[in-house]
Amino acid sequence: MRACRREPVPRPPVWLMRQAGRYLPEYQAVRSRVSFLELCKSPELSAEVMLATVDRLGVDAAIIFSDLLPILEPMGLELEFTEGTGPVIHNPLRGPDDLARFLELEDVSPLDFVYETVRATRAGLSADLPVIGFAGAPFTLAGYAIEGGGSRTWLHTKRMMLTEPAAWHELMGRLARTVIRYLLAQFDAGANAVQVFDSWVGCLGPEHYREFVLPHSRTVLEAVAARGPVIHFAAGNPALLPLAAAAGGSVLGIDWRIDLDEAWRQVGYDRAVQGNLDPAVLHTTPDVVRQQTEKVLAQAAGRPGHIMNLGHGILPQTPVENVLELIATVKAAG
Repeated sequence: MRACRREPVPRPPVWLMRQAGRYLPEYQAVRSRVSFLELCKSPELSAEVMLATVDRLGVDAAIIFSDLLPILEPMGLELEFTEGTGPVIHNPLRGPDDLARFLELEDVSPLDFVYETVRATRAGLSADLPVIGFAGAPFTLAGYAIEGGGSRTWLHTKRMMLTEPAAWHELMGRLARTVIRYLLAQFDAGANAVQVFDSWVGCLGPEHYREFVLPHSRTVLEAVAARGPVIHFAAGNPALLPLAAAAGGSVLGIDWRIDLDEAWRQVGYDRAVQGNLDPAVLHTTPDVVRQQTEKVLAQAAGRPGHIMNLGHGILPQTPVENVLELIATVKAAG
């Protein structure tokens, strides 16, 4: 929390995106009993998975165990997670007429299981460890809703954005207002900070980001800023960083496609930054993990406001010993 506020700390704090993931035996044991969506909707199991991960890894924060997409179910979309494919939305939004069945959530109580996960995670942690809540950014949620899942090209999304701009902005507005209520409810439940994931916005160039994304991201980030630190992670295209900073966030998440020192220069030293080790480094050796982690720390140059993390989530089959080496290297920097 001090690092989020750019206050001096003895060493950078460290947590990892997808830190409670399928690379861990503890997670695999729970998943052998329930589906992924069942796990997300079970506050007791979700908290159990994250609390066990925090104990195993010794990280400095617990992000709630959840997913970006369950928010879309009460809005009217049919969501399924399939083995080998990932999220599938069976009734995607492909044009303006489909917006009639896509509902803005003025009441976010259908997502109570997420707030209970926040409470259970908070209750199980020591008082000095923060709980991070999260949500998908409007663009990333819109992309999933339109494509019906992940995509290499985001073709349907870009087509609607460029050919049906009125419908696009209506969709983004509904998502932005829903995400605001969702994040505020997480703060109410005990989250100390939140992260807004724009995981797929890197498929856009600066011109389209400025026109079609930035106003809606700014709406979300400004609306929740007073409640606590907000980490804004717009991944995939370093050319968007100055615009992402303009959209808001007390902390800017940085992915691995740009050096941390250059990224910080671009977003401004009045912001904290988070990142940005390439997750693939964790598939090498402990020596390489240590060397590459030390490079990221050197680029931060001891400046207040650096939170050590990966440049995206931990990859499957990541050796646990390499994750532990990353965390030990950061802790040795103190």
